[in-house]
Formats: sequence, C-alpha cells, structure tokens
Amino acid sequence: MSNFLTGLLRLRRGPWENLATVLIALGVVMLMQPFALWLYTYSFIVTLIGTVMFIITSHFPE
Repeated sequence: MSNFLTGLLRLRRGPWENLATVLIALGVVMLMQPFALWLYTYSFIVTLIGTVMFIITSHFPE
C-alpha cells in the first residue's frame, strides 16, 4: 500500500493508471445498476473522468 501511495505522490504511471482503470470500471458498474437513479446520472461523468485521466497518465514516466 505504501508503494502505491508513493507512486501516486511521485506521479508514476502505474498507480495512476490503476486508479483511472478503477474509475472507468466504477462508471460502467454505475451505468448498469438498476437501483439508484443518482448513480446512473453520474455514471457518464465518472467514466469520462477515468478515461481522460487514463489518457493523461499514459504520458507519465514509468
């Protein structure tokens, strides 16, 4: 866990790409769930933030 946090603080590609991937997956799950309308409402924004974050962090150093 400390390696993950250190990688986030030092702007390394691996941890930030993992975080972006989790956001994309969370957005897709929010889109597919039938229970809460507010989750469905914000699913596109969460997926979009994760996608843009993934594109930006792919330019970070290893």
